[in-house]
This record gives sequence, structure tokens and C-alpha cells, in this order.
Amino acid sequence: MSDILPAKPGDRVFRPQRSKHFHLKRVLGVSGLFSAAYGNVGSSIYYGLGVVAMSALGMTPPVLMISGVLFLFTALTYAEGTTALPEAGGSGAFAFRAFNHWVSFIASWVLMLDYIVTMSISAFSAANYLAYFYPVIGKWPANSLGGIVVVVVLAFVNIRGVQASTRLNIVLVLVDLFTQVSIVVLGVLMIINLPTLIHNIHWGVAPTMNQLLFGISISMIAYTGIETVSNLGSEARSPEKSIPRAVLLVFVAVIVLYAFLSMTALSAYPVYQNANGQWVTDLTQKFLQDPIMGIANVMPAAIRPALSFWVAFLAVTILIIATNAGMLGASRLAYSMGRRQQLPAAISRISPRSRVPLNAIFIFSIIASGLIATGRITLLADLYAFGAVLAYTTAHASIIALRIKEPNLPRPFKIPLNIHIKNREIPITAVIGGLATFITWFIVVYTHPIGRIVGFSWLAIGLLIYYLSRRKKSRTPTPGWQVERDKQKEL
Repeated sequence: MSDILPAKPGDRVFRPQRSKHFHLKRVLGVSGLFSAAYGNVGSSIYYGLGVVAMSALGMTPPVLMISGVLFLFTALTYAEGTTALPEAGGSGAFAFRAFNHWVSFIASWVLMLDYIVTMSISAFSAANYLAYFYPVIGKWPANSLGGIVVVVVLAFVNIRGVQASTRLNIVLVLVDLFTQVSIVVLGVLMIINLPTLIHNIHWGVAPTMNQLLFGISISMIAYTGIETVSNLGSEARSPEKSIPRAVLLVFVAVIVLYAFLSMTALSAYPVYQNANGQWVTDLTQKFLQDPIMGIANVMPAAIRPALSFWVAFLAVTILIIATNAGMLGASRLAYSMGRRQQLPAAISRISPRSRVPLNAIFIFSIIASGLIATGRITLLADLYAFGAVLAYTTAHASIIALRIKEPNLPRPFKIPLNIHIKNREIPITAVIGGLATFITWFIVVYTHPIGRIVGFSWLAIGLLIYYLSRRKKSRTPTPGWQVERDKQKEL
């Protein structure tokens, strides 16, 4: 006999609802995709210009152009991969489908390093620009402490499950883009000097071949946040059209602005030989950690105070948003790796209260704070380059492998410019991009000793965690895509 009493007249009866599967709404058009992507990629100019110029010297503009082309090729790869496999994880998710658990883990783990470095370098740079208002923050260890405070505050915000306003982010990105365009216009009219730019280059001397290779490899820091293009694929309207258009717009905006901003900076701060016989530029001697402030500092006296104030305020705001984006990326990736049993559940578990990977946010924020404490922006750039180009290489290889293994996989967006090999379409941009990023990774390993040591140590620690985690698993889960594929085969 049932223990449930019949409802009385007038009582409210609660009936169980059928579970529903919720999906991300496809609400982002070209403008929304562009704003989100540029918000991450465009923020890197506030620190990337100084880091690249320190090595590339007068070759900084062409070096940024070369890395810009690689940015375009890689963005196209992520666009195809994400529209075909709309799930979090980026290159790790592509490799999981194209190869195996081990390759997927390595791609995801180095990508995790990039997210952590994005948090570190963005927060540290925000503190350096904040020094315009509070000069004491501009020196170590105060700037490191300021960066750590930014990370800690954002960690608590994310742990509570509070999300930043998307509309506010878009507005700030548009204002930032307008500001950078304004600086470019002023630079073209008042500062850029072609004879100076030509005289800045001393072939084989300034930069030397090693410095040039170092500069090319480190220039990947200038395109921090490239995976944003792919992470938003499942929220795009008509992704086969909106994603490539947004990618093209971001590419054009970034490469044009980086070209003219670097030419403005190197015109204002020419390359010269100091008393020790070293070739340097005052851009990196005085404004290594806040290069855009260096450009504002050489503007006409009538607008210099207002422009410097605005650049400092906007840089702090955009860099804090970039720090938060890195934290969100790291936590989302940790959750994705946990679902593939590549991280222990204790790290990737979702908090039932805040619905975020609380432990992941806590752990990776501590690591990011430790990197900030070093006070070395060059070390952070080395680490980013180490992880980024390896993750990009894996992404290119995965897309090529999927073209061969699963030619009939639905691809809402397909990379153009293909060659046919044994009835398979192979994207030329993925081949060139993969080879270029793989060679660049070797350059990073060869020319960045500290980055090499820390980078391989990070890989070793990750592989140990992965091995111990996998030993505890009694079976390997069948991913959702494989279940669907097996069902289709049975039918």
C-alpha cells in the first residue's frame, strides 16, 4: 500500500518534469565573435610589443607580420575543428578524436600552461600599467604583489560563480580598438619615420641571427588568446560563415595595428649601441613592461597627459579581463580533461554549490601567483611560447589526421585551399602552419634555456599525474562522439 496520501482539493500537485538537454544558444554574429576574440588577442599588445622588440630590435615589425600569418593559419584550423567538434578543450579535444589519450593529454597540458601564463602575464602587466596612478607599484616586488592581488580577487569572484558582463566586455573591446587606432593615426601623422626604421636594421648584428630566431619564437606571445576563436564556435550563428569572417577581421585588425604600433615605437625609440657595445632601444630599456605607455610618452605635449591617463586606465581594465579569461579557460579545460579521465577527479570536480571547478581554480591560481612572484616578464613569455606552439602544432596535425581518417565528418566550416592526396582533401594552411609552429617550437627549445627547463618540467609533472591517475581507473570511458558513431555503424 502506498504511503503517499491522495491530494486534497485545492492542494498544489507537483509533477516531475522530463529532463531536458540544454545547449548553448547560437546568438553570436560576426561582431560578437570579433569582439570576444579581439578582446583576448588584442590585449597582448600591451606587453607583447616590448618583449618582442627586446630581441628582434629593428626587425620587430616584420617579425610580428610573420607571426601574424601563422596566427591566421592557426585560427582557421581552430575554426574548422571547433565547428566539427563543438566541445571545450581546443587542441586537446581535436587530438582526442584524431589520435589517442596520450597525445590529447600532452596537447591539453601544454595548453593549460598557456592559460596559466595568460593569467600571470596579464595580471603582472596590469599592475605595471597601474603604476601610472601609483608609481610605487611600478617596481619589483610591488608590481608582483599587485599582480597576485588581481589573481586572488578574480579567483574568489570565479569561485563564487560570478561571470563578467558580456556586453561590458564588448564595449571595452570596442573602446580599446578605437584607442589603438587613434594611436596609430597619431603615429602615422607625427612619429613614424621610414629612414629611421631602415637604419634600425643592421643585418647580422642588430639583431643577430640568434636574436632574430628568438624574436620570431617569442612573438607568439603577441597573439595570446587565439583559441577564443574556437571556443565560441558552438555559440555562433551560421558558423560556416560567421567564424571565417570573424577570423579574417581579427587577423586584419591585429596585423595592421601591430605593424603600425611597432613602427611607431621603433621610430620614437631608435636602435642604438650603448656604452657596453650592445644594440638596444629605449623602448625596452625604459618601457619593457608597459610599451604602449612608452608610445603615449612621445606624443605631443598637448595630448600626452590625457592620452597617458587613458592608455593606463584602459590597459589595466583590458588586462584584468584577459586575466579572467585565462582563469576561465584553465578551469574549463580542467573540467574537459577530467571528463576524459586525464586529470584526477579531485582537480576537475565541479562544485555542487557554485557549479565551477573550484579546486582547479584554486590550484592554478596558486601556480600563476608563483610565476608572477618571479617578476620576470621574459620568463612568462618563454613559457607561453613553449606551450603555445606545441599546442598549435597538435591542432594542425589533428585537423589533417581527421581529414584522412574521417573525410565524411560534418564540417560546418571547412578550411579553403586544399590539395588532393589519395582522394583526401588536405588543407594547405594546416600543413604550412603545422610545419612552421613545429619548427618554431624547436627554436623555442633551443634558444630559451629557462623556458626549456621549466617547460619540460611542467610536461614531466603532468605525465606523472596522468600516469598515476590512469592507473586508478578500472576502465576507459567511451566518449560521447564514439557512442554516436558506433550507433550509426550498427544502423
